[in-house]
Parts: sequence; structure tokens; C-alpha cells
Amino acid sequence: MKFAVKVKPPAIREEIIRKALDASTETERFFDFRNAETRLKRIRVPEDVLVYRMENFRVFTEQQTYLAREHKPETFFSTGQENVSAQQVQHDILAILARKGEGDSVVPILDVLRKEHQRDSILITQRGVVVNGNRRLAGMRELLAEDGAAFDDFNFVNCMVLPSDATATEIVDIEAALQGRRETKLDYDWIGDAQLIKRLEGMGRKPKEIGIRLNRKPAEVGNSLAALTEAELYLKDWLKTPGEYARVKDSEQFFKDLPDLLKDKDTALTEASRVIGWTLHDNKDRLNDRLYAFNIAIGKSAADVLDRLSSDLGVEVEEGNEEDDASFSVDIDEADTVVSYKPITDILRDPNERDEAVERLVDICRSVIEEERDKRTGNAALKAIGQANARLTEVDLSRADRNTYDPIGRQLDQIAKRTGELQKKLAELVEATGKSKLGSSDA
Repeated sequence: MKFAVKVKPPAIREEIIRKALDASTETERFFDFRNAETRLKRIRVPEDVLVYRMENFRVFTEQQTYLAREHKPETFFSTGQENVSAQQVQHDILAILARKGEGDSVVPILDVLRKEHQRDSILITQRGVVVNGNRRLAGMRELLAEDGAAFDDFNFVNCMVLPSDATATEIVDIEAALQGRRETKLDYDWIGDAQLIKRLEGMGRKPKEIGIRLNRKPAEVGNSLAALTEAELYLKDWLKTPGEYARVKDSEQFFKDLPDLLKDKDTALTEASRVIGWTLHDNKDRLNDRLYAFNIAIGKSAADVLDRLSSDLGVEVEEGNEEDDASFSVDIDEADTVVSYKPITDILRDPNERDEAVERLVDICRSVIEEERDKRTGNAALKAIGQANARLTEVDLSRADRNTYDPIGRQLDQIAKRTGELQKKLAELVEATGKSKLGSSDA
């Protein structure tokens, strides 16, 4: 049987709580209010006096996904604290979370309540808004609906009550302090965690202050915010599903890596690198490796990946250079070249055209990864020269357009010049190696 939420008017809730406070002689210690130990009064009130707090970052992902999928207004939760419909949806979300555990380290709240009933007081405001313990309240209500006789004690809830002058800002600070503790940190997904940081930043907190509150380094705080921005851009610009955070809930590593992979790139390359990353993210099943292993293709080798992909797809990416029409390019001065990757990213964005491009992209990325491994083993030069030779072997000048003869000639001059430089360097290395071996044998 599903629990049906009832919402008493605020004035009635406040009166019930006020009378309970006046009658109470019990207090509990609380350490996360105004950065000091506080003695808060403990009371026991009917469960229907309590309402769920809507600005709850533990359920942010689920809230936003609900809004997007049900086409609800953005204010459905933020203005719905006194609304039965919003409270019911919030209860349903929290009830699901109350049933969830995490491996062997986190036991579902519902299982604990079923076995031990209520052990710890729930933290509330004097209007009955639950500040900490929303999932516990949802679990107690679910068990009450499941078996009212066995869980009759859940008709009443033990609560600690914050002072009447506790502000909304201080309540967010309390949530941040609780989130910063090791034993509660696992309860948040990374999206909700980042939204909490964003809220603290909006309250004027500096990264260092937020870090202290959450037991993090300032750099981690900054990375969480940057990762959230990247995830939101992916949902809005790529998937066209803004707000559906459930789609990125399991991609924390990818979005936290992305800001560093995009750092120090110009605008065009940054955007194109994102598209490489988004495409690889969406095609993880084709990679036969961890997505993390493809970071080099999104990061420092992104331009190389895009150049190879443009060649494979027969798509021009360079503008503003007189040698744009050249069919083959090798390592020449491109200081005056303005590069646009839009023709490639347009293909990767188009569901009707992207299949072949994705297949080629994955193959190219694998090659780049393999070449990087070769660099570490000393085979990179041989492989690069072999690939250049293979590309030149494929050139059929008889099919070249007359308008490309001059740029082709200039390219071949550059290739010949570079080849001569490499041969000279190779001869020097061979001679030096020979002398080294001779000196070694004389010793």
C-alpha cells in the first residue's frame, strides 16, 4: 500500500510544535549549527506535522529528471513545500532512496528502520520542515503504510528543533556540513553534490570556505562546478534533454576529467573536442576499453584526431589559407590558417549521417592511443614515417584537378625538404650510435 501524504496548514503545524517545545524538558547536542555545539530541544510529534524540505540536494537529480519527463514547471518543487502534489512526488523519490543501499558499506535506511525502528532524532524547523532525516521520515511512513500495527510507533516522530531564527542560508550550511562527513558523503550522487556547492557559491561562499565546510580542497570544489557546467551543456546542447540529470548520473569520471582536457584550447578546438568526448561517451560500448583511456583523443591529441577524421570523411576543415585545396598536408607552417571544425561536428551531430563518422572516429582514437603507447616504447618515429609513406603511395596525380597542381608542388617541396632533414638527422644518429658502440668495445 502506497503512503498518501497529507499536509497540515503551516499555522497548525507551528502551534503543535510550539506546544511540544513548551512541554519538553529534553535536549540533544548538535554540532553543525552556526559552527558551534548547540543544545536543541527534543520533541515527539505526529508524523503528519512534518513536511519534506524541497531544497534537498540529495534528491536534486531525481527532482530535475521528474520535471523534464513530466513537463512540469521549474518551480514545481521550489514553490511546492506546502503543496500536497509536490510533497507526494518528493515522498516517492525519497522512499526509493530509502530502499537503496551501496554495496556492503551502506545498508538501506528502510532495512534499518524495519529492524531497529527510530534511533536518531530528525532535525526540523519550527514550521515542521525536515532539514535532516527526509529519507528516514519517508521510510517510516512507508513502513507505517505497509503494516500499521507492527510499526504503530511511527505515527509519532522524535525530532530536534532548530531555533525560530534559523535562516535558509544556515540550513544550507547545515546540509553542507553533514555532506562533508565521510559517513554521509556516499548518500549524495555527484550531481547533487555539485548543486550543493553551486548553492553555497551563490550564497557568497569562496572556494576555500566551501572546501572547509565540505572537507574538500578548493581545487576539488572548482572541478565539481566545472564538471556540472559540462554535464549541463551535454544535456542541453547534445542530447537536447536539459534537466534530465539521470542520464549523466553514472558519468562522474568523464565530466570531471573534461574541464582539464579542454583547458588552454581555442574556442573552435574546445567545441570540437567536446563533440569528440560526447560522441565517445555515447558509444562506450564500441570502445572495447574504458572511456578514460580515450582522454588523450579528447585532450592533447584532439586536433590530430580531427585532422585525420576530416581526411577520412573527405571534409575540409581549414579556412583562410591559400593551400586549402591541397589534398595532402604534412607538418608545414600554418600560422595564418583559421581552422573551423564545424563541418565535422555537424556530421557527428546528425543522427542520419553520424554512423560512419563514429566508426572512423573510434578507429582513429584507437590509433592515437596506440601511437602514444609506441612513443613510450621508441617505435613512434618508425610508425609515423611508415604511415606517411603509405599515404604518399596512395596519391594518384593523374586524377588531380589542374587548379591543385601549384599547391601540390609546394607541398611536395615541403615533404622533400622535411625528408632531407630527417635523413640527415638519421645519419647523425647512426654515426653517433656506431661511435658509442666502438668506444664501448675498446673499454
